[in-house]
Amino acid sequence: MKLAWFVTLLLSAQPGQFNGRITDPQGRAVPGAVVHLRDAQAEIGVATSDASGAYSFRGVSPGVYSLSAEAPGFIAVSREIHFPDVDTTADLQFQRISVRNQSVVIAAKVLEPGVDLRNAEVFNRTLFTRDDQVLQQLNAGIDAGQHEGGGKSLEIRRFGFNLDHGGVNGGLKILVDDVQQNQGTQGHGQGYLGALKALSPELIQEVSMINGPFSAEYGDFSGLGVVHIRQRESLPDAFTARLQGGNFDTGRGFLAFSPDVTRVDSYLAYEGSYTDGPFRSPGRYRRDNVNANYTRTLGANQKAGVRFIFGRNNFYSSGQIPLDLVASGQLDRFGYIDPSDGGRVKLGTLSGYYSRAFTNGDTLRADGFLGRSLFDLYSNFTYYLNDPANGDAFQQHDSRLQQGANAQYMHPQHFGAVLANFTAGANFHDNQINVGLYARQARVPIEVTTRAHAHVTNEAGYAQESLSLFNGRLLAGAGVRFDEFRYGVLDQVFPARSGVQWAGRWQGKGNLALTPARRLPLTLHVNYGRGINSVDARGVVQMPGQPRLATTDFYQAGTSSNFGRLSISTDLFLIDHSNEQVYIPDDGSFEFKGPSRAYGFEAKSSVELTQHLSLNGGITKISNAFFLGGDHRIYVDSAPHFVANAALTLASWNRWSGSLRMRAINHYRLDGEDPSIVASGHTVFDLGIARQINRRLELNLSFDNLTNRDYYETQNYFESRVTPDAPVLARIHGTPGYPLSAVAGITMRFGAR
Repeated sequence: MKLAWFVTLLLSAQPGQFNGRITDPQGRAVPGAVVHLRDAQAEIGVATSDASGAYSFRGVSPGVYSLSAEAPGFIAVSREIHFPDVDTTADLQFQRISVRNQSVVIAAKVLEPGVDLRNAEVFNRTLFTRDDQVLQQLNAGIDAGQHEGGGKSLEIRRFGFNLDHGGVNGGLKILVDDVQQNQGTQGHGQGYLGALKALSPELIQEVSMINGPFSAEYGDFSGLGVVHIRQRESLPDAFTARLQGGNFDTGRGFLAFSPDVTRVDSYLAYEGSYTDGPFRSPGRYRRDNVNANYTRTLGANQKAGVRFIFGRNNFYSSGQIPLDLVASGQLDRFGYIDPSDGGRVKLGTLSGYYSRAFTNGDTLRADGFLGRSLFDLYSNFTYYLNDPANGDAFQQHDSRLQQGANAQYMHPQHFGAVLANFTAGANFHDNQINVGLYARQARVPIEVTTRAHAHVTNEAGYAQESLSLFNGRLLAGAGVRFDEFRYGVLDQVFPARSGVQWAGRWQGKGNLALTPARRLPLTLHVNYGRGINSVDARGVVQMPGQPRLATTDFYQAGTSSNFGRLSISTDLFLIDHSNEQVYIPDDGSFEFKGPSRAYGFEAKSSVELTQHLSLNGGITKISNAFFLGGDHRIYVDSAPHFVANAALTLASWNRWSGSLRMRAINHYRLDGEDPSIVASGHTVFDLGIARQINRRLELNLSFDNLTNRDYYETQNYFESRVTPDAPVLARIHGTPGYPLSAVAGITMRFGAR
């Protein structure tokens, strides 16, 4: 008690006065914010933040007060303070950008090494012709490339590891409004991210990224980070229409209705698109998405809502083609070998959510969802390698019903002068899956290879405590999480392979952030987290003696600095995987291989050149990635060791907006032992321009691959035979990136709310 009293006395400001600072979700100062101070009966005073975001109140009597702030473009925030016992400095940070604001100045400012944020502006002002372009805007050391040039899920590479389609070797967990997008025990890969194709970029409000498994809130697939996409609850205008078209028979339309109803935020939106792409066998890629939201305010700081997403897509694919045939002129870079490759998908998700903020600062959030999907993918990687008579073409099928629920409670606390925030929650995810692999001719199955019913459940609970000491100069946090999995498999081809297995794992989290001096714009960060990623249920049941969960231990130490308009973040990291995951082509599942390690560094920066012009970028450099143990060094392959991004963004300057974006990777190994087998790197520039004619009308123009660079989005090394009598060759296969692509559009808005 004496120590708490002494710390309180030491940190207290002069009697009757306290100071604070207002910042936005990216940690930038918010000038002109209106701050209200209220007690239980009435408003005590009003203050306005200055250019540095600072404000102060004088002549305040001891007591308990409600402190709130509001500013154009942000959703108001509030907190409870106890004066003078605790709060001698009362900072407030806006957590959400207002969905009614159309002119957000984007800076993509770095918060700290573990967290990035992208706001809605880049998604609103850019014309996207392909769904993979949405993920490419996130950058943050993520390299994403099309695996077959069409509607198939992207291949994800990060921190020197190939995550396949998002769910192996640590995994990158992606959520849309708390709904997990990674599909476990999927027909085409563990943690498959194809459900993202139902996402319409105009509906994105913000994207937050955690660059490692540092939050106890997230479990499976979070080993190499979390991307949380949050959609709007309403749109700024009653009617929004965007029509666009470009080369390669590309067309897209977006229509939305968002009525202005008291105490209700809602919209109904439709997106339809089509493109053939540059391929000699036209892609015929057609997408249709329907998205709806209804949110009702139930009272002060309390709301409930429901969302619905439906998506379908059909496409043909040129597949991954042998690059030696392209180099010799026998095959066009956009050519094909099997014209029947492609896929078709239907999916729908119905979700509900509830949130309540209590007067004492506590917050309750709960949500749940029900999802249904049908997936068929037609592929042929090796052509005639295994079956010269009929070919190696195969069909992968996934029919899935899934349910999930999340609950979270946050409780702010104070221990003398120490501010704290306690968070506890639980997650539940259930999947019933009919998964199969079939040999095929054209798109007709001719032989059953595997077929099984899988039932996978994941229950989890977590708790996390965050502390703010020494007037916010020292931030400390620790958390713990436990995940339990049940894997049930009923094998319809080999009944003896059926069974039920269980697996569970604890995960610890911890972080420290120290600002040595207020006058020195430098914060030191240390983060640690253990993440997990699950394996295909069939592999767990068939090989019960093998590990059932892989862990990722992620260590990070870095700095962040903010020099007014300039923000810089640097960090060193070390990543230990307990096991790499290897694809087993015989049944389409995965098994664990062995422990691995990667280490390197990152640097990110953002500078506001003017009020309307910003420049931001970052690099991720892997110094080494290799398997542990063994009698000789074997390196982790199939992922670049250098990933860079940069963007020059213009926002709301004389009705002009736009961004010039760059993404680059280096060449990288495709074989763990032979350094001569490498994939080529690339540097690609994209440009988007928007001109607002008036309140209702906006013109848009976008260029993909502005310099018309010849490159390959993904490359892999394996054996194939291109005709029944051709030789068997180990060769590099690749998916070509799009050449220079242009798309023009018009955006119309009516009925400003």
